[in-house]
Amino acid sequence: MARMKFLCDIERCIECNACVTACNNENEVPWGMNRRHVVTIGDGRPGEKSVSVACMHCTDAPCAAVCPVDCFYTTEDGIVLHDKDLCIGCGYCFYACPFGAPQFPQQEAFGVRGKMDKCTFCAGGPLPDNSVEEYRQYGRNRIAEGKLPLCAEMCATKSLLAGDGDVVSAIYLQRVNKRGGSPHFWRWQSAYPAEEMKGETK
Repeated sequence: MARMKFLCDIERCIECNACVTACNNENEVPWGMNRRHVVTIGDGRPGEKSVSVACMHCTDAPCAAVCPVDCFYTTEDGIVLHDKDLCIGCGYCFYACPFGAPQFPQQEAFGVRGKMDKCTFCAGGPLPDNSVEEYRQYGRNRIAEGKLPLCAEMCATKSLLAGDGDVVSAIYLQRVNKRGGSPHFWRWQSAYPAEEMKGETK
């Protein structure tokens, strides 16, 4: 079974925010909140880079690990979703997520956050596919329609890739090779030196 993943090619991202706008419009995200963000590193300086960030649908999601009511679940194709009927708005997922994906659209008295909201990879939620209630709570379920997330489809430079993780990584590796890179670009040897690997196999 495919594991769905996002990847943003920082060499192609032009900080146009089309992905953010597409997501907000497609899912009717509440005003003042974004499920996807474009972050620019070194803004205004030579060599600045931009990257589109949302929920990365982690294989071992830290948000799910800290949730006291187990409102998170992972679909067969690796998409991390949550059940808003179970969410108590504690905010633990917000602090655990390294990408800032969990959002709290309601700000009420005494610090009450309301139900958490995040990127769903356009896969809806636990309610029946493409039902009115699913759309109201989670946004459009494009995966059930056989489509990819709209943010990736609307990316003009094809910087934002989405789909089967193996296909996405193959596309990115092909781009790296065309730019004159090599498999060493992934810096595998830096993370896992040969000596250590040999020691583990003994």
